[in-house]
Parts: sequence; C-alpha cells; structure tokens
Amino acid sequence: MKAVNYYIIIENIKTGPKKVKGLIMTDLYDDDRYIKAKIISVGNLVEGLKDEDIIYYDKHAGHAISWEDNNYHVILSKDVVLIE
Repeated sequence: MKAVNYYIIIENIKTGPKKVKGLIMTDLYDDDRYIKAKIISVGNLVEGLKDEDIIYYDKHAGHAISWEDNNYHVILSKDVVLIE
C-alpha cells in the first residue's frame, strides 16, 4: 500500500487513560484536538515527512481505511500540525 500525491497513510498510536486531578477519564471525555500517529506511507508530492515519522494531526481530518485486517487513516499533508 502506497500513498499518492499529497496524501499520507498513518496508523494511530494508542495512548493510555488520562488523569485529571487524580480522576481517570473515560473515552467519553475527549478534549484532545490532535491525535498522535505513525506514518506508514507518504505520497510522492509530500515534502518534509518520511515513513516511520511520529506526527500529530487534527482529529477531524481524513478518513479511515482497512487494509489486510489493519485499520489506517488517510490524511492530507496539510493536516499535520507537529512532527516529533
């Protein structure tokens, strides 16, 4: 599977439960605007990113895709807000 043009294929990185003032917050409480992910494939027109980079992207960006029993997310390069 290979991304094309300005698209990036990513795999979300699961984070542990959050604590706020000692309380463990459930998945129903989601105040994070950005999601951490690992890049699986970058398109041929994307600059500054490479496979295996860890990024943060806007949680409203892109769409989900399944490939060989794995779930991935496809976003545009402009949706990346941070590279770790």
